[in-house]
Amino acid sequence: MKIIITGATGMVGEGVMLLCLEQPAITEVLVIGRKSLPLQHPRLRQLVVADFSELPAQATALRGYDACFFCAGVSSIGEDEASFTRKTFDFVVPFATTLCSINAAMTFIYVSGTRTDSTEQGKVMWARVKGRTENALLRLPFKAVYNFRPGFMQPVKGQKNVKTIYRVFNALAPVWYLLFPGWICTMREVGLAMIHCVTRGYSRPVLEVKDIKLQAK
Repeated sequence: MKIIITGATGMVGEGVMLLCLEQPAITEVLVIGRKSLPLQHPRLRQLVVADFSELPAQATALRGYDACFFCAGVSSIGEDEASFTRKTFDFVVPFATTLCSINAAMTFIYVSGTRTDSTEQGKVMWARVKGRTENALLRLPFKAVYNFRPGFMQPVKGQKNVKTIYRVFNALAPVWYLLFPGWICTMREVGLAMIHCVTRGYSRPVLEVKDIKLQAK
């Protein structure tokens, strides 16, 4: 299995990448980003692009992959709806559309977040924008599209891109599992659930935390 990953310089992308590189069944991981990673691995390839609009010129290099795990994203803190839309919907959907035109036979997985609003009508701005993004992706003619909605994620061993707030939350993980079991999972579960969506599919296109835990088994 050959996998494309975006967002490997962030927490989710890095965690999923490290998990994928552990799996013998994954023969190649292609990381696409705007800067290279200081990581060497025999099964890791990197494609550095100034902008995702350069993807059509890389069509040959992007064929033959089984899935794309789109883990790149920005926080909505300090953003208005127009700005967050540009950095989310206008960032993700054109990338996926271009990739689909190159290789529609792959599975596309997008990481949004818990409480994303599929109706696109709710009061929470970021949830509406991510819901609109999820819905647009589901309309693309990939082999399959899955939208992941994790809550708090415990990092995998060896991760470097972990925000301070996640380090604090991680130290209190036993408390969160006790009080909010439907809101917390591990990065390892997220990565395994993604891989299993590619290899065996899932019964619905949107995976909440409980679905991620189930699919990771």
